Amino acid sequence: MTFHIMIIPTLSCPSNCSYCWGSVKNAEVMDIEIVEAISQWLNGFRDEPVHFTFHGGEPLLAGYDFFSKALPILKSHDCDDGECFQSDKGYVDAGFSLQSNLWLLDEKLADLFSQYDIAISTSIDGPKQINDYQRGVGYFDKTMKNYKMAVEHGLKISFICTFTSYSKDFYEEIYNFFLENEYNIKLHAALPSLRDSNADEWALRGEEHGQLLINLLDKYLKDLDKFEIKDFDHLAKSYFRRRGTLCTFADCMGDTLAVGHDGNIYPCYRFVGMDEYVMGNVKDKPSMNELKSSEPWKKLMEFKDFVDEDCKDCSYIKFCRGGCPYNGIVANDGEIAVDPQCTAYKMIFKDISKKANKEFKNSATLMFKKSSNSKNEEDNGFTIMDLMMKR
Repeated sequence: MTFHIMIIPTLSCPSNCSYCWGSVKNAEVMDIEIVEAISQWLNGFRDEPVHFTFHGGEPLLAGYDFFSKALPILKSHDCDDGECFQSDKGYVDAGFSLQSNLWLLDEKLADLFSQYDIAISTSIDGPKQINDYQRGVGYFDKTMKNYKMAVEHGLKISFICTFTSYSKDFYEEIYNFFLENEYNIKLHAALPSLRDSNADEWALRGEEHGQLLINLLDKYLKDLDKFEIKDFDHLAKSYFRRRGTLCTFADCMGDTLAVGHDGNIYPCYRFVGMDEYVMGNVKDKPSMNELKSSEPWKKLMEFKDFVDEDCKDCSYIKFCRGGCPYNGIVANDGEIAVDPQCTAYKMIFKDISKKANKEFKNSATLMFKKSSNSKNEEDNGFTIMDLMMKR
């Protein structure tokens, strides 16, 4: 199984999104020596392949020189004249990804990222007027200008769309924007944070979030062949497989770790910069057992135990796992609690279950007869089973 290392070169960001809780103005930037320490730390750390994601803040603030050195340091395969061979890194990389608003992307960086086949995601919250109301005037044009340049350089770009207490009322307009442009997206809900209160007024309540997901799923089931909403792909597969396939719905401890600019290791990128959640430092090359002995690890493992007890009678516990522990900690003043978006998760899983049961009832052999490209003759759309079986 692949595990995930999120590298946070800086918490600083040039944009000023109204609901953002993760950026810190004029924050320090990672030195290349920390990247070297990450590579050395991972030598023998785990047997599984590792996927690297550069996140922030805005990771492109680290600049071209940083990435031109960091990528070959982290890459576990050396290539020459089209032939690739395993290096002596002591681990196998499963690829790279990057989350950026793209404002600082230039042709040199685009060529470099294309060379390393880096998958990039960028945030756009729908049409320009809606997006810029939430993210600031000019955001849309800056991001979309460099999006076009990135595509011209062969980069694969997907979008993250954050729904807020404001934009939820425009979900149809937002959906149609991504559909008409055939932009693959991942959905986020604006939620409170441990670090700042500015997201609070933008945050979605559980019922709002749940109804939004149900409404969007109904629309998506008519358009599976046109674009991807990755959340629904994961939600349907989680229900079908009876286990979470997204970090929100899985026992995520240890499978994702984040490294801050100074080499400090955290359970997740959402904790980066918070001293009380430092598990170790890459310069000390901590083993997995040493990370497990840290106080942040112990605290978050309490979440797993809490869910096993508090959610034991819930129909969705196997593939929800209480949601995100970070969200639960935020909602309970730093103490362990179930994700307050539990209401939303129950609503969408119940809707998926209802749709699946109806399909099974209509045709016991549906899953054997329909292909992933088949359409529902009754409503000229796709079925939940199509979504469950989608590759």
